[in-house]
Amino acid sequence: MKGSTVHLDTWRGRLAAARVVDGQLDDFLVAPDEATPLPGTVYRAVVDRPLKGQGGVTLRLPEGRAYLRNAKGLSPGSAILVQVSSYADDGKAVPVSAEPLFKSRYAIVTPGKPGYNISRQIKDETRRDLLLELVHDMAGPPKDLGIIVRSSAEAADDEEIAVDIAAMLELARSVITDDGAEPELLVDGPDPHTLAWREWPVPDALFTDPGNFRVHGILDMIDALSSPRIDLPGGYWMSVEPTRALVAVDVNTGADTSLAAGLKANIAAARRLPAALRCRGLGGQITVDMAPAPKKERRTIEQALRAAFRPDAIDTTLAGWTPLGHFELQRKRERLPLHLIAKD
Repeated sequence: MKGSTVHLDTWRGRLAAARVVDGQLDDFLVAPDEATPLPGTVYRAVVDRPLKGQGGVTLRLPEGRAYLRNAKGLSPGSAILVQVSSYADDGKAVPVSAEPLFKSRYAIVTPGKPGYNISRQIKDETRRDLLLELVHDMAGPPKDLGIIVRSSAEAADDEEIAVDIAAMLELARSVITDDGAEPELLVDGPDPHTLAWREWPVPDALFTDPGNFRVHGILDMIDALSSPRIDLPGGYWMSVEPTRALVAVDVNTGADTSLAAGLKANIAAARRLPAALRCRGLGGQITVDMAPAPKKERRTIEQALRAAFRPDAIDTTLAGWTPLGHFELQRKRERLPLHLIAKD
């Protein structure tokens, strides 16, 4: 099936969202257990104690503890606004940032960073000027809050953008004026359905009726994620296997023994890798064992990787080739690994 569809439903009793592009599962979001703070959650936290030699402090949350890097001038017992930046590793404190952002579909409000900016992905100068004028009409001259208009606003209705900006401004102002002294949850992080609305492009079709995962074959696509093997066009395949230390990716040429097999398999794997990592919720260090190919083809393979990861919303650093001929990436841990959720 050509085109894109978005499916909002539940999976194993958790809210979940799936995006399918041309018949392939392109992204999958699933909620963690109720006790796990979602990235984007805003708390009033209380400084507990500094960690000497690490430059950070531990913080008390309403339930549990958080860790703030590069913390300076914070006194034990003082209250501070923080935002969950990613999921915590097993047994570790929740990682947080002291610079909360208030993000919606069309705009990001940045407290303490005044100024109005339009996404660079919006190239049309006339549209950029109109959006900047809209922001000034909504917010007035820049003061204590900055606003970034996101690329999704390029083709959106101006009234919808204005409503979105107004809501984010109101939320940000209510949070930054908080003067409480005890740990407290102030803003819930976005669940999978909210994230799908906020981050994914408008689909050709949207399905929200309960049970649509089963009706449209999404459950089968999710089940396939439990297998490390991913079939690629041309009869090639790759395996994606998470370990405690890293994510290992192995690219194979299958039955193709031609001289160009390695290059073709590696390019096919590069194009499919971002979606494979997204759907499985994998991040951290990723090592790709490419199919055998001459060194002169490495540049072409790397270009394919960069093109594939460029539109991906999760920060990914392409570190480069190792002496043994592997390619390494470093990817932000924005999601819980699906194989860990499936064990619950």
